[in-house]
Amino acid sequence: MNKIVSKEQFSANVTKLVVEAPLIAKARRAGHFVIVRCGEEGERIPLTIADSDPKAGTITLVIQAVGDSTKKICALNPGDCLTDVVGPLGQATHIQNYGTVLCCGGGVGVAPLLPIIRAMKEAGNRVVSVLAGRTKDLIILEKEVRESSDDVIIMTDDGSYGNKGLVTAGVEEVIKREKVDYCVTIGPAIMMKFVALLTKKYEVPTEASLNAIMVDGTGMCGACRVSVGGKTRFVCVEGPEFDAHQIDFDELMMRLRGAQ
Repeated sequence: MNKIVSKEQFSANVTKLVVEAPLIAKARRAGHFVIVRCGEEGERIPLTIADSDPKAGTITLVIQAVGDSTKKICALNPGDCLTDVVGPLGQATHIQNYGTVLCCGGGVGVAPLLPIIRAMKEAGNRVVSVLAGRTKDLIILEKEVRESSDDVIIMTDDGSYGNKGLVTAGVEEVIKREKVDYCVTIGPAIMMKFVALLTKKYEVPTEASLNAIMVDGTGMCGACRVSVGGKTRFVCVEGPEFDAHQIDFDELMMRLRGAQ
């Protein structure tokens, strides 16, 4: 059992939970995820670790309530317990000093992007972050992102905050004004697809995180299979991050629609 230490409501459907998990807090690296279960009959839910505090023995999870299981987790309060938290799982993000790294996140994708932003900054990179959402209320973790970024651009579909437009407008603005050596994108599949198309045009190496398609977290169920460079890969065990220019996003989006 893993006790919930604190809870913060980002929006009606997005919740941040800080959970006791001392061994995971010590071992986790940027890009890792955990499998969470709420209740003895609960579904296994893969969630990327947004933050950790090894001294306090806690990890931070950001959950979007989209189904019965995630709604049940989001309904928990401080003092309540998750039945299981297993991890860290997956392959950690490859971190190095690239030069200038562009990090773009959409919606709850900013949560798994945050530890990557921090790690890239600690590695000596200039970090430019582009955060996007349909409206101001869906921009999350802005303060934390700003603390580890040299520049932050906010994009909202309705113009209620920052600049009006899609994430790609912010990405292209950065690429046109300065040399970008590497790009990381996390968010809805359609967003990552168009970011990848744009960065390919400008020949900027790009990685995308496909955590949204994970199910059991071990690769055993096969639900997380994707085509990368014409080969079948399993996101849970070989990812969640892959070369965005090699991912078959159309196939990915078709399979995501079928899973809904």
